[in-house]
Amino acid sequence: MKATIFSLAVLLLGTALGQPHESAEASAIRQVLTDQAAAWNRSDLESFMRGYARSPELTFYSGGTITAGWEKTLERYRTRYQTQGRQMGKLTFSELEIHVVAPDAAWVGGRWRLEMADGTHPGGLFTLVFRKLPEGWRIIHDHTSNE
Repeated sequence: MKATIFSLAVLLLGTALGQPHESAEASAIRQVLTDQAAAWNRSDLESFMRGYARSPELTFYSGGTITAGWEKTLERYRTRYQTQGRQMGKLTFSELEIHVVAPDAAWVGGRWRLEMADGTHPGGLFTLVFRKLPEGWRIIHDHTSNE
């Protein structure tokens, strides 16, 4: 009971000081997303894809289609953002909600937005399922929608 009260007090004090408590797991997941955005903004799609599990079991739901597997997901991104006449834009994530549900499992909800050279700003919502793998936290399922 004392440990629970102490933990609650630390959480409340941190929040009052503008420093909300975030678990090590949540921080590691947040770093994956930070690294992905940085890679995207350098037009480095291969580094961006490091945030995903390199597995045939990876699933990506978007635009009414299901893409299965790491290679097919990479191919989808290349076709959509790196073929002739296409651009990647500047990616930002916001309104992140990180929910660690087990020592090796979490889900993240949030918004994505691209700032394109032509002044458009496509974006939408996403839900990601993360697993803690030997190489670290990786996305095993991505469901992304457009606004």
